[in-house]
Amino acid sequence: AGLPGTDVLAGGVPFGPLSALVADARAVISGDTGIAHLAVAHGTPTVTLFGPVPPRRWGPPPHPRHVALWYGPEGDPHAQRTDPALLRITPADVLDALARLPGPRPREGETIP
Repeated sequence: AGLPGTDVLAGGVPFGPLSALVADARAVISGDTGIAHLAVAHGTPTVTLFGPVPPRRWGPPPHPRHVALWYGPEGDPHAQRTDPALLRITPADVLDALARLPGPRPREGETIP
């Protein structure tokens, strides 16, 4: 994605600190992974990208702070190739979903007008 290594946390953060990062995030954009589920558990707004498995099966509960992007149809989650439905989700789709989330949550001690 062209992000600097300091912005990519994949696999490099132990669970406790990772949970704290997710809890403090203003929003989390993730594939349908443990990070998305952790964010939902913390009440952190999420945009979750779904590929072969529909959100009705493992997605977040209906709530304005969670947006699930899925273009179906249902496929094989164990396939050797990236699911075509996942590839149909564009960066613009993700940014539009992010814009639909409720305003940012205030951080501890911070006031957002």
